[in-house]
Amino acid sequence: MKLHSLVLTVLLLTVSLFSEAQVKKVLADKIIGAVGDKYILKSDVDNAIADYKRQAQGQENAVIPTPCQIIEGQLIRKALVLQSEKDSIVVTEEEVETAIDSRIRNFMQQFGSKEALEEVAGRSVFQLKEDFRSLIKEQKLAEQMQEKIVDKIKITPNEVRTFYNKIPSDSLPLYESEVQIAEVIMHPKANRDIEEYVIKQLMDYRRQVEAGINKFDQLVKLYSEDPAAKENLGLYNLNRNEKTWDPAFMSGAFRLKEGQISAPVKSKFGYHLIQLISRSGDDAVVKHILRIPPITADEINETKHFLDSMRKEVLAGKISFGEVVNKYSDDDGSKFSGGAITGRDGSTYVNIDQLDKDMVIAMKSMKPGDISAPQVYMDERGRKTLRLIYFKERTTPHKENLKEDYNRVAARALEEKKAKSMDNWFKEHITNYYIFLDTEYQACQELKDWTKVANRTNIKHE
Repeated sequence: MKLHSLVLTVLLLTVSLFSEAQVKKVLADKIIGAVGDKYILKSDVDNAIADYKRQAQGQENAVIPTPCQIIEGQLIRKALVLQSEKDSIVVTEEEVETAIDSRIRNFMQQFGSKEALEEVAGRSVFQLKEDFRSLIKEQKLAEQMQEKIVDKIKITPNEVRTFYNKIPSDSLPLYESEVQIAEVIMHPKANRDIEEYVIKQLMDYRRQVEAGINKFDQLVKLYSEDPAAKENLGLYNLNRNEKTWDPAFMSGAFRLKEGQISAPVKSKFGYHLIQLISRSGDDAVVKHILRIPPITADEINETKHFLDSMRKEVLAGKISFGEVVNKYSDDDGSKFSGGAITGRDGSTYVNIDQLDKDMVIAMKSMKPGDISAPQVYMDERGRKTLRLIYFKERTTPHKENLKEDYNRVAARALEEKKAKSMDNWFKEHITNYYIFLDTEYQACQELKDWTKVANRTNIKHE
């Protein structure tokens, strides 16, 4: 039994939005596999493949799993669920409900609204939630069981070295020159007079809607400074338990009654006028108009002066760059990483082409160890922002080695060790379960170990 990339990839099987197995069973449906009392229907496999194909539309070189690979993932999940029940692992209803809500919100974002989702699925949101419940719980149990099996597995330096030495020299990856960068980000604060002016404008927008002079959607088109406003007309699906939204925005939205428009709400992005479209428990659909109070040269210079004073204190050794990030950076995501810019793989070493153009220009006159003067640039939301750039290190182009790339090698070595541990666990445990596999799939190379156990199980029962 060869478990590729652990079994995470096969555990994260799509819960089909259009699953006929959940809506109604067709006559051609049949059981094609089972682990204990957990069975797999042919429609489960067909629907999973259909979902992968839908998600892959428009993607080049997309890989669609084969029926054999889908069944392997299903069998692994069923075995983990059975073991989780034996080990008394508990998944609470609250955990399941949160996961279901997250899945539904993702679908609503994908299709544009709750109504569009229900039309495409042919089911109400309530019905969809019930359809997903048992499958989500099963997936949660399997994930927790897997975590329990591999949780205590660690990797030693000797094991990392042994793993590295087994890699043929001509198979070692080549890395381009990379840099280690950290930054302190600050958004200049608008003065109070300008903020009051923006608040008055938003109050006027609300009056226009309530008086029937203008429609909320039209005002979104005309005035909202949310970059996504042109595509979604300010529409968002919220859940009270999500932590990614600004707390003030969430609080303002959930205080409203359906159809009501809020007073101006201040968030870290600016001022919002929020209209509650609908609400069901912890879920809400809202529209909003975002206005960002303009920043003048005075506010920019004030922030620039503050950052320059922090730069001097760091260079004088009075405070570390990480402490400045933790105390003053407006980028919440980097506060716990010392302001480090990370790559797609989570590494703090990044290619130059992963940096924004303003940072690349600033770094041309810098060398490792330098901290830039305060830089003014436009962030991804189009706001004038200031930052200090700390150029920590630059690597030379090189073939992977343990001195420069130890963490990368260690991560791969740990994944391989966990995969072997899971492989051994299954070899030891699947013989304890009743395994059934339809003869149509017993020739699958991926299922050979399951087939052996299934055939022995059948002999015992004959």
